[in-house]
Amino acid sequence: MPQLNPLDWAPQLIWLILTFGLLYLLMVWVALPRIGAVIDTRAAHIAADLASADKLRRETEEAIAAYEQALAEAKQKAHVIIDEGRAKLKDETAAERAKLDKKLAARSAEAEARIEKAKVSAMKEVNTVAVDVASDIVRKLIGAAPAKGVLETAVTTARKA
Repeated sequence: MPQLNPLDWAPQLIWLILTFGLLYLLMVWVALPRIGAVIDTRAAHIAADLASADKLRRETEEAIAAYEQALAEAKQKAHVIIDEGRAKLKDETAAERAKLDKKLAARSAEAEARIEKAKVSAMKEVNTVAVDVASDIVRKLIGAAPAKGVLETAVTTARKA
């Protein structure tokens, strides 16, 4: 066996050093920079996705705050309308009083229906945006999009918590 012959050790060591040095240089100059670039690209992509998700979260919170403010204003306006109606009803006759009560009740129901419709619409949009964002984030993180039902359940659970 030539590997065990002491006279062949010197050339084998030289070739070992040359081969190792060549492979080391190949790794340092070619493979490791490529791996580093891929890792940096992935880190930048993940950071961008997280920033986008944070931006969307802030926008959603702003939309919810605007909705709550509009709801409070609508309730305040409804109370003002009801108070004005009550003041007018005190000055009118009993027949007019019954007629105006019906009109105010209809207006109040209509306003509440509009508010409820706006609330349901806004909540659907919030859920839809949250499901879409979660789907995009999961797809980009693990490479596969989960089932929409699973995402909807997760978003609903997270919103209740």
